[in-house]
Amino acid sequence: MKKDDEIIQRRSLMTGVGAAALAGLVAGGMPATASAQSGNAGFTPARHDEDAWFDVPGVTHRVFIDSASAQGGQDALRFAFNIMNAHQAAYAGSDADYAMVVCYRHASTPFGYGDALWEKYGELLNRRMNLTDPTTKATPVRNINNISGGPFSGATIDAMVARGVRFAICAMATRGMAGLIAGETGQQTDAVFNEIVAGAIPNARFVPAGVMGATRAQEYGYSLLSAG
Repeated sequence: MKKDDEIIQRRSLMTGVGAAALAGLVAGGMPATASAQSGNAGFTPARHDEDAWFDVPGVTHRVFIDSASAQGGQDALRFAFNIMNAHQAAYAGSDADYAMVVCYRHASTPFGYGDALWEKYGELLNRRMNLTDPTTKATPVRNINNISGGPFSGATIDAMVARGVRFAICAMATRGMAGLIAGETGQQTDAVFNEIVAGAIPNARFVPAGVMGATRAQEYGYSLLSAG
């Protein structure tokens, strides 16, 4: 047999093997090894008592809106507002269909603190946020996410709490803020931390770290939305 004929026969054999393999994939689906590599087959996340609050029975949608900046902390409320309004308008749904969590972490963390804390420590809370009260044009001495007015007048903390929105507040960032306040005011960090926890906004829960809250929420089936 000539050398050229041998090459042609080998190519024909390889082509036949490839066609047979392809036919097998079409007939029987992807091999088990490829299927396992394509997803999280067999993965079950661990459950912890500290995260049980994420599991809300009876809802049909779960959304976790993450924020890590001053602007993101304001937008997060507006995103929740828009999602729930659109659900009512376009799907004839209700607020009760949603497990909606807004997360305040990193630079947005002080949005999780109530007005009394802002009145007492506003200058220190605002150091990283650089906010201005829209009414007084001065450093805020109240939580400006609870001020009505403008195109998002219904997107205040109190209004969204009334609609069932819950808040996750970063305990790690809060501990850092407590240390800052303690250093500036001559108090103990633990005492300031406990004061902040007691003075948090309604419907809020301190999570060990906001970034961890974002990951654990996804393990409970929440869609993750970043507000910046």
